[in-house]
Amino acid sequence: MAAACRQVLRWPQLALSRAPGRPLTTASPRGGREEVQNPATSESPAEGQQEAEARRWLLDAGFDPTQTAQLLSAQRGVRPPKVWAVVSELLLLGLSPGPVCEAVQRNPGILRLSGAQLKSRASRLRKLGLGAGNLQHVSHCCPDVFTMSPGRIEGLVSLLRDKCLFSGQQVTEILHTCPRVLHEEPEALEYKFQYAYFRMGIKQQDLVKTKYFQYSMTKIKQRHVFLERLGLYQTPDKKGQTQICNPSLNSILRVPEAEFLAKTARSSSEEFQVFKKLLAREEAEEGEGSSSEEEDSDPEDTDSSGDEED
Repeated sequence: MAAACRQVLRWPQLALSRAPGRPLTTASPRGGREEVQNPATSESPAEGQQEAEARRWLLDAGFDPTQTAQLLSAQRGVRPPKVWAVVSELLLLGLSPGPVCEAVQRNPGILRLSGAQLKSRASRLRKLGLGAGNLQHVSHCCPDVFTMSPGRIEGLVSLLRDKCLFSGQQVTEILHTCPRVLHEEPEALEYKFQYAYFRMGIKQQDLVKTKYFQYSMTKIKQRHVFLERLGLYQTPDKKGQTQICNPSLNSILRVPEAEFLAKTARSSSEEFQVFKKLLAREEAEEGEGSSSEEEDSDPEDTDSSGDEED
């Protein structure tokens, strides 16, 4: 199967070395062959031939007619041979036709990458443990992973390792199970970790196991603070101890809201809805208060005090 796939992927390289440079020809009434020129542009016949060949290659590689049409029209200005070149690289990375088509539709910029760029970025992802199976899942959740700058990915990975103290294996697991962390701003990601670690008392191993990073900060705070105010959750002390038995992170986040209210919070939906509105208002007021404090601080006062010290 793999050998057959590689053979299919070689076809464009062999055919495109001939097709683009040759004008289409037809038989001449006088004998021999004549070039066929389109009234609008002399390149149209060659472009039509390239699209027909790319369509055939995509179909042979396992894409259905609808997927093939979507790929060839996903990015304006990208010629069919380039589409095939990128798609073939994605197939060789272990992605199947469905995920390839979905990734390109959601992030057409992938088609503007060169083969060398795609290989280089795939190599970096493999070093993070994102092989064929993992990469397929990551590309489904975050198709931007191919066009995202390597520096951004490395920065987020460094934050998880150095500031959040996750092991290399745990970082790989986070990227695989919660690829949306790649969309997080570094400050927001660090805050999300610190909230769980210091405020909730959850350690790294449990954060990975429960897929904590796939949830929004809004959902995390709503459910956690609601339990706190009901007296059902306590922040552990320095020794990691609490006076009550805190519910598990799974029972807080990894269940539907109805189950969370019925089994964990033992409260009504009406009460929770009112609480969420109050919490949102509190946070908005805190944000306004912080802004007011920054505006009230006068830079000139700081300068004058500095002059007095001198």
